[in-house]
Amino acid sequence: MAPTPPTPHTASPRTALVTGAGKRLGREIALTLARAGWNVAVHHRHSVQEARATAADCEAASGRPGSAHTVFADLADETSVRALLPAVVKRFGAVDAVVNSASTFEHDSAQSFDYGGMETHLRANTGAAVVLAQALHEHLTARDGTGAVVNLLDQKLWNMNPDFFSYTLSKAALEAATTMLALALAPRLRVVGVAPGLTLTSHMLSDEKFAQLHRQSPLGRSSTPADVASAVAFVLDNGSITGTTLLVDGGQHLMRFERDFSLM
Repeated sequence: MAPTPPTPHTASPRTALVTGAGKRLGREIALTLARAGWNVAVHHRHSVQEARATAADCEAASGRPGSAHTVFADLADETSVRALLPAVVKRFGAVDAVVNSASTFEHDSAQSFDYGGMETHLRANTGAAVVLAQALHEHLTARDGTGAVVNLLDQKLWNMNPDFFSYTLSKAALEAATTMLALALAPRLRVVGVAPGLTLTSHMLSDEKFAQLHRQSPLGRSSTPADVASAVAFVLDNGSITGTTLLVDGGQHLMRFERDFSLM
C-alpha cells in the first residue's frame, strides 16, 4: 500500500535538514523554512559560529524556542554523513526533508584535472546527497511517512562551459542521481533539483562585476537568495513534483557563456 501523503499544516511542525546552512544560500533557505513553520537542522562543517547564528535567527523567525539546532558533519566523509540524519532524528524525533545546499567549489580545468580533485567534489557534492536521500527514505519507511529531498544544482549544466571541471562533473552526476533517486525511492520520497543562476558574489568578483553579470539574463536579473529559497519551499510543499529540476536563474541557462561567471 502506498504511503498516505501528509496533510498540509499539520499540528506537529515538519523538520528539514539544510546542509551548509550557516552561510550564504543555505542560511537563506533555512530562514525561509523557519518562517514557514519548519523545524530546521542547521548543518555545518567549519562555520560553527555562523551556524549558531543561523539557528538563533531561525528560532526568532519561527517564534518557537528550540525549533532550530546545529549539527556537524564532514560531507566528504561517509561515516560522518551517515551519522548526520540520526543526529537530527534524535533532536527532533522525525525528519521530513533534506535540502542539499552545501557545495565544494574549487577551480580546476580539463588541463589540470586529476583524480584527487574529482574525488573531492564527488564525495561532498554527489555522494553525500545520495547517502542522505537513502537515509531519509529508510527513516520515512520506518515511520510510514513521506518526504522530499531538494538538491541544489547549477544553471551551467544547461549552459555548459569547461571551467570548474570537477565541480561541474559532480553537479552533473547529482542531476542524474536526482532522476534515478526519484524513480528508485518513490512513492515515499520525492527528489527534486533546484538550479540557481548567478546568485551571490565571491572573492573572485568585484561588486561592480557581480552587478554587471547579474543583469546578463533575458529577464535582466539573475536569481536572488530569496528567489532560490522560495523555490525550495515551493518544492517541499508541492507533493506532485519529483524527478525534475526547477531552473531559477532569470533565464541565464538560455544564454551562451563561454566561461564561468567568476572568470568572466
